[in-house]
Amino acid sequence: MTKISTLASGTLVFVLLLFGSATVNAASLEEAERAYIEGRYLDAAEIGEALESSAGLALAADALAVYGYYLAKEDDKQPLFERAMANAREAIQRDASNPEAHLQSAHAMGRYAQTIGVLEALNEGFAEKIREAIDNALLLDPELAPAHLSLAAWHAEIVGSAGFMADFLYGATEEDALAHYQKAYELAPDQKAINLEYATGLLILDDEDYADRAREMLKRAIELPAVDAYDGIVHERAVSKLEELNGSE
Repeated sequence: MTKISTLASGTLVFVLLLFGSATVNAASLEEAERAYIEGRYLDAAEIGEALESSAGLALAADALAVYGYYLAKEDDKQPLFERAMANAREAIQRDASNPEAHLQSAHAMGRYAQTIGVLEALNEGFAEKIREAIDNALLLDPELAPAHLSLAAWHAEIVGSAGFMADFLYGATEEDALAHYQKAYELAPDQKAINLEYATGLLILDDEDYADRAREMLKRAIELPAVDAYDGIVHERAVSKLEELNGSE
């Protein structure tokens, strides 16, 4: 995640604003980004929402999705993801040309779908909605590494769940999953999250044939330095998954 979670791209600088208000808004976005980097995700969300800008709302959606998935109590997860989805929708309405807004829409919907179960999520069309949001992000920015990572995970998770019916039902294939994982890696090889999610996807697709490659990616994820609080979460996940993989042999 998407990162299936990433900092909102872009800046909040509008040359038409007068009397220094652009400087205030830019500083506020920087404050939201700093809170995110430090792991104060709820603070980051509140600041981003208060900005009422596409960039701020996209960052807020990201922060809520990360907090909800990794840190929140079970009963709090779904409301957080619903709030994240609302923020992402508003971010798109305010600036449909912001790829991060579409990416965070996919991120929030994916996390929400996990709380309602596979059958209900499929019945409500979340597979298609998430794919559309990712496609929109990549249409706007074909070099957006987290979007390639999200699309790879979309393919891998559907293939892992639906097997040979994945292509027929949703157009999801192992080949596309691998291609987008590799593209994400080529664009950002030093992101801990990309290495972890690449490894996770390989194990979903085939935990026997891809085990060695997954192990390499996990080791790399662990070795790369952490640059923010989210990387600390990723590090712990990578360590745990590598121990699990080694213990399964």
